[in-house]
Amino acid sequence: MSAEATNPEAHPEARPELRRRGRTRLDLRRLGRAALLGPTSRDRLPDAIGHVAEAHRAHHPDADLSILRRAYLLAETSHRGQMRKSGEPYITHPLAVTLILAELGAETTTLTASLLHDTVEDTDVTLDQVRTEFGDEVCFIVDGVTKVEKIDYGAAAEPETFRKMLVATGNDVRVMSIKLADRLHNMRTLGVMRPEKQARIAKVTRDVLIPLAERLGVQALKTELEDLVFAILHPEEYESTRALIAAHAGERDPLPAIADSVRAVLRDAGIAAEVQVRPRHFVSVHRIARTRGELRGSDFGRILVLVGENADCYGVLGELHTCFTPVISEFKDFIATPKFNLYQSLHTAVATPEGYVAEVIVRTRQMHRVAEAGVVALGNPYATATPDTAATATPDTAATATADAATDPDEERVDPTRPGWLSRLLDWQQSAPDPDTFWTVLRAELAQDREITVFRDDGSATGTISLPAGASCIDAAYAQHGEAAHGCIGARVNGRLTSLSSPLSDGDTVQLLLAQDASSGPAAEWLDHARTPAARIAISSWLESHPDRAMAPTSAARAPLSVVGARGGGANAVADLPGATVRLAGCCTPVPPDAVAGFLVRGGAVTVHRIHCAAVAQMGAVGRTSVAVHWRATADCRVTLLAESFGRPHLLADLTEAIAREGVEVVSATVEPPVEQRVRHTYTLQLPDAAGLPALMRAMRDVPGVYDVRRA
Repeated sequence: MSAEATNPEAHPEARPELRRRGRTRLDLRRLGRAALLGPTSRDRLPDAIGHVAEAHRAHHPDADLSILRRAYLLAETSHRGQMRKSGEPYITHPLAVTLILAELGAETTTLTASLLHDTVEDTDVTLDQVRTEFGDEVCFIVDGVTKVEKIDYGAAAEPETFRKMLVATGNDVRVMSIKLADRLHNMRTLGVMRPEKQARIAKVTRDVLIPLAERLGVQALKTELEDLVFAILHPEEYESTRALIAAHAGERDPLPAIADSVRAVLRDAGIAAEVQVRPRHFVSVHRIARTRGELRGSDFGRILVLVGENADCYGVLGELHTCFTPVISEFKDFIATPKFNLYQSLHTAVATPEGYVAEVIVRTRQMHRVAEAGVVALGNPYATATPDTAATATPDTAATATADAATDPDEERVDPTRPGWLSRLLDWQQSAPDPDTFWTVLRAELAQDREITVFRDDGSATGTISLPAGASCIDAAYAQHGEAAHGCIGARVNGRLTSLSSPLSDGDTVQLLLAQDASSGPAAEWLDHARTPAARIAISSWLESHPDRAMAPTSAARAPLSVVGARGGGANAVADLPGATVRLAGCCTPVPPDAVAGFLVRGGAVTVHRIHCAAVAQMGAVGRTSVAVHWRATADCRVTLLAESFGRPHLLADLTEAIAREGVEVVSATVEPPVEQRVRHTYTLQLPDAAGLPALMRAMRDVPGVYDVRRA
């Protein structure tokens, strides 16, 4: 972008040619792999926009090219006199970026904005002019890819530029499509820069742009960016990989013969399919070499099978696994379970009689288009097409409908297909006003290369939450409840109680339990289990604003809290042994009308157990004397209950109040130290009527934070 624009005075050798022949033009067809293998010839084009129009018409035969010609004329006029550091007229850059997008199948609005993407940043053209000439839609995209002024932001200009682009991408993913194509062309021509600047740009590309290309599914751009970054940051490994590929080129490649065999199998099965051999790119070969060691001929590429319908994909899979020896561990079904970046395919590997193992990818042609171009292949997802016209709407008519909708200032521009990772990013960036924090956390977020989807169940609604792989219940809490998650006291995963630190898996159902007390806050150890930036920023902010809570000693150091009632009470059990002292066993705490058994113990006392208590068998085994016992006619009784809960302030007071409302006296209470935010309470209670025990236990379970109450 503007870093490439220079004053013509800096290139005096280019000026005579400019005067003699007019503006020079670059053959923009030098795309892809060839850019890695060295310079190519620069042929002049009779019509600078011709290749763009030709590529665009290949995907959109009915496209109106007049707007592209107008955009080119404005871009060429405004950039006239500017030169790139490579010595080429600057207009070659927007033309190259636009051709990259046209080859991927971008619609007309995207190409128009691409031609103009540097005009506002590097020339006297204003956004108002762009809006007047080309409409709100093009203006919005151009504004989205325009850098912030370095004079205003200083060292923070780069992170703030990416923040601006990402926010704009949240409303229109075509902003990032143009940015990715822009970076690809700049990376192709990066050789004119100083080595240190090449390395800096390559690192940003590796840490931010390549992960974004992966998330948006634009594999065609991602793979080439990977190779270009690889060549700059790891030149020795790049050269060894290049030599490895060159050596393989002189050997017999088994993949064409395997592809012929696959064609024959599918032809005999009556399945119409196109079979191709797809060479691996440099980084892919390097990764395979590190994993497998010495490479064989079939490791340098994969076989791609393209069919018409989804059902044909599984038909092809069945034929391959029947006629070849399948490598079951290599099978992956990304059609039934697509990747979070829209990718769909069947992956498998088969062994041939000659001993080669070939990886095979099976997909429909539409899947292939999306796999290569990602969101670029989806056209305009913001058009308001009706159900009747949606099936026949072209990307260009969709763009027109979007432009009309965008003119309503009260209507928010929302992408209903916005991926979960982008929504999370847009949420947490609002809480990261510091550019350094934003830049650091952005790279960490984009380093997460997988995503999971969990289902939430809060009792009133069921929905989904998208999280990075490895996320915990803490991350789910902040994703669903925002700052209200400070009061989260526990979670149920797939119906089972679990700690907040528990990691989640794809497809889990999560029920998050929140405290009623507004003063509740997160524990410092939550940061050890939070994976999402939104959760980490929210927890850190709360702890910074509550230093007394952040520095509080851990609960494990506290001794159990005991509360003892005013009177001990007497047992309601009577033993058929005159003068014997009767004690109710603490292991099973029998109460009327439980069936009970008594045993004589040392000191002449009789202990009373429920008949199903494990101690009954043990007493008999050691020869304890059995004593008949029965309950007195009075209905009052003493019972010991265990209450399991999540830790929160005032929980003991709330439980005691619930017990008192039932007319029950607390004889004693013990609260154990919390373990992973869970607390155990032990209550010995005197009930006026044993029949009220079920109601008492229900009342205790209804206290917020309590998840289980049972007899000891």
